Amino acid sequence: MSTPARASRPPADIGRYVSDAWRERHFAACDALYALGAPATLEEDVETSFGTTHVYRYDPPAAAPDGGADPAARDRTPVVLVHGAGSCSAMWYPNTGDLSAERTVYAVDTPGDPGRSVQRAALHEPEHAARWLDETLAGLGLDRVHLVGSSYGGWLALNQAHRGPGRLASVTLLDPGGLEKVGLRFFVWIFVSLFATFAPKALRPRLASWLEQPVLVVPELRRMAHTGVRSYRIRRPAPKPLTDAELATVRTPLYLLLGRRSLLVHPDRQVERVPRLVPGARAEIIADTGHGPQIDHAAATDRAMLDFMADVERGSPAAGRADRRWPSGRGAGSADTTVPPR
Repeated sequence: MSTPARASRPPADIGRYVSDAWRERHFAACDALYALGAPATLEEDVETSFGTTHVYRYDPPAAAPDGGADPAARDRTPVVLVHGAGSCSAMWYPNTGDLSAERTVYAVDTPGDPGRSVQRAALHEPEHAARWLDETLAGLGLDRVHLVGSSYGGWLALNQAHRGPGRLASVTLLDPGGLEKVGLRFFVWIFVSLFATFAPKALRPRLASWLEQPVLVVPELRRMAHTGVRSYRIRRPAPKPLTDAELATVRTPLYLLLGRRSLLVHPDRQVERVPRLVPGARAEIIADTGHGPQIDHAAATDRAMLDFMADVERGSPAAGRADRRWPSGRGAGSADTTVPPR
């Protein structure tokens, strides 16, 4: 009697959902978070050598007779958003409205993270990551984009500027990986933040302020974080930071935005280092935030990014350390945050 064949196990370095039921539960949590932002115009899947990449597109509003929309918005170079590790494109809910008012926006779910992309091959090696992103942009028919990456997505964007810049008009890095080795303090923050999501509701606003962690005070963010950890197994090492020599190869216009209380990088060190190594780079530290400036100060961060992109297209991006005035506040829950009241 023949022995039934066992279902093949996925390779050790391929991310996966633990079950179909948990995947659907996580998708429902993600959809609740998407609903807080601008509605996507279109969702599409792009086939690459590393799996299927799920992409959300946000189109600018059509020009109206009363002049209520920007008639040039749809003709401008589009923006591509790449999220952080352990997340998906839903994390951009505070930003898609402002950004898509002036440009078409594409938000990419990275294969290997708990989103709607499906990973079939490892892409954590720098050469593979650059190939995956280039194939994704090609599949979308995009020859020129402003690339924006947060955290791990910042490493992907920086790596692209180093290894595959052909389609890039500019790169914006939001408290990114890829500049320093990820230290113990960052992993401790991640662990403590996750543990704090189980705290009593009355304590969460204080913990959110202390930890610079909006996930504690946005119920939809909190639920997505819980279901993501429970439903998905990420199989990816921390990315290696770029060396000084590798950074010095970057010629794409670059904008670095760091939180003053970042635990991923040392802000003062990097706002000196990056413009010194990358010709024409702009670098800025945002007060009253840690690892999530695009959430804590969404409107101001969106405006800063859009202004940078416009400067690049005019051929006049100001280099060095910028002097923009940022809203005051205490991180998550500050006056400029898009955290909805509860």
